[in-house]
Amino acid sequence: MALAHSFNTKNNVLVVRLVGELDHHETNALKSIWQEEINTKQPANIILNLAELTFMDSSGLGVILGRYKEIKQAGGEMVVCAISPAVKRLFDLSGLFKIMRLEDSEQAAFHYLGVAS
Repeated sequence: MALAHSFNTKNNVLVVRLVGELDHHETNALKSIWQEEINTKQPANIILNLAELTFMDSSGLGVILGRYKEIKQAGGEMVVCAISPAVKRLFDLSGLFKIMRLEDSEQAAFHYLGVAS
């Protein structure tokens, strides 16, 4: 299954939803599109919804980590929410939850960021 994605901005928060599989075949395209969204919309924070992401490899982690570093350098935060068990395990093993916050839902992520959803 290929990767599908959507980007929406709400209250200066970029909401990124990924669906399907994020592997090395999909990372370059996702990186370019996500980069364009950040450059165009200049969000204060990012919420990454991974509820429907069924698979991710280390190249996918690299894309996410790169965008995390970008938003942090701009003074913002990235919050991951609604993560599937298989992808959560990869995040756990990589140690990404030591630097990124995990919330159960988009609504909880907006609340954590102090933004009304």
